[in-house]
Amino acid sequence: MSTVREVTYQVLRDLGMNLIFGNPGSTELPFLRDMPADFQYALGLHERTAIGMGLGYAMARGKAAFVNVHSVASVGNGLSALIDAFYCHAPLVVTTGQQDRRQVLAEPFLVSRAVETVRPYVKWAYEPLRAEDVPAVIARGYYLAIQPPMGPVFLSIPMDDWTHECQDLSVRKVSQIVEPDSAALDEVVRALNASRNPALVVGAQIEEDHGWDEVVALAEHLNADVYQQPIPSRWTFPRTHRLFRGGLLPAQEPLAKQLAGYDTVVVLGAPVFLYYAYVPGHTVRPGTKLFQITNSPQDAAAAVAGTSIVGNLNVAARYLRTHAEAREQKTLFARMDPVTPKPEYSITASYLFSVLNKVMPRNTVIAEECPSSKGDLDKHLLLDEPASFYSVPNGILGFGLPAAVGLQLAHPKRRVVCPVGDGSIQYSIQALWSAVQYKAPVIFIVLRNGDYTALKSFCDFTQVGRNVHGMDLPGIDIVKIAQGYGMAAREVDQPAELESVLKNVFDTPGPQLISVNIARGGQTCMGMDQSVNPPKYG
Repeated sequence: MSTVREVTYQVLRDLGMNLIFGNPGSTELPFLRDMPADFQYALGLHERTAIGMGLGYAMARGKAAFVNVHSVASVGNGLSALIDAFYCHAPLVVTTGQQDRRQVLAEPFLVSRAVETVRPYVKWAYEPLRAEDVPAVIARGYYLAIQPPMGPVFLSIPMDDWTHECQDLSVRKVSQIVEPDSAALDEVVRALNASRNPALVVGAQIEEDHGWDEVVALAEHLNADVYQQPIPSRWTFPRTHRLFRGGLLPAQEPLAKQLAGYDTVVVLGAPVFLYYAYVPGHTVRPGTKLFQITNSPQDAAAAVAGTSIVGNLNVAARYLRTHAEAREQKTLFARMDPVTPKPEYSITASYLFSVLNKVMPRNTVIAEECPSSKGDLDKHLLLDEPASFYSVPNGILGFGLPAAVGLQLAHPKRRVVCPVGDGSIQYSIQALWSAVQYKAPVIFIVLRNGDYTALKSFCDFTQVGRNVHGMDLPGIDIVKIAQGYGMAAREVDQPAELESVLKNVFDTPGPQLISVNIARGGQTCMGMDQSVNPPKYG
């Protein structure tokens, strides 16, 4: 008979998980020794980085990625990345080592209770009862991770299990598509047919269900205005399309105002709705019919208004398009290109993104983590291809860098750009090393303003005041840090040099970091100012 280790590697091979993202420790060594020649290992210098790279790789491919990290440290250091994967619906099979079974009861050094710790943020957490079950547990974890809504599973494996004998295991096919209820969709069709002015709200799950083309076709069939969900983790509609009206604001009253002119609103692949600041009001105005179509039963249950339908977004969009009546094109909406910002000193975030939009290839992939500049990025980066934008909808810092590296490994023919704040980059700075070592040609653009501008804007928005400690970040030289990891890096201070520098990095192979000294902002919070009457916590 084969060993558990040999059978497991064959299972991983059959499931197409030949790339292992990891950070090894002593309890993982029996699995990692003498790794088969057809496998590759991508090392992260921190569990957050290793899991984060796997997350980016999985989202880009729409398939599960395999991660192997260390014992209880996988949770202590990597839990934030698991939470990212949970909220981004990223399919990961995360394995960690456990102490030798024969001494677990004695509470030895490195004994792990990670399974109990991660349960709220994974689809399944398990430690096999028998060594012989390990390959089957990994296969089951894979099947579950790719089921909608996709997400991470977490498996703890005692280090002595790998040498036990084990029967071979055949990999099975498991269907992923769950079709929505056609009778429920017919209700949406009737509402659309009777509607004077419908609108669509598009969300990240459209890309999970490969529904980009069908949703664009549906919008054109209905000639309906299209809005992006608040705080999007994906862009799922062409940014320059004649029907695109921009993003929704993440608060009740201002969002309801944006949708006030529509009598029917259909939310495709997003929560209803993701809010940030508490600005009380209606979800949608009274009299507006609200429908949600989602692949997530959790999002359907959590919706605070409307009718929710659970099922595949691609199937649902096709059904609506082929059953709802076509609508004549409305008076042509004159889409206004954003006004080109002036090249002022200090460089503004809006000017940086307008220049980036000018020089970058149209198939660029953006992995974003610049909280204080989301509005400027959203306004000036106009990409129209699928799978062009990735962010995180939970507010945990540290997502951008490792996700960018994983995205680049999965997209070798597209250039990944990671705009990241000088505060955000500190949470997973080790990913720069991985980009260098694995020749992932990510362009990291650091917005260096020397403070937590997003927090300062929230202080102003909620009238907390600026007398709060820990808001400034002096004394950090990002360029030297990047160079210390072996990465080409330079600083940009003058607006006149920005365009030539950005053109050069796109023409140059290999990962690079550009630190741009930008003006301090904070005038608005997630696109909202005081006119929306935010709460006062001061």
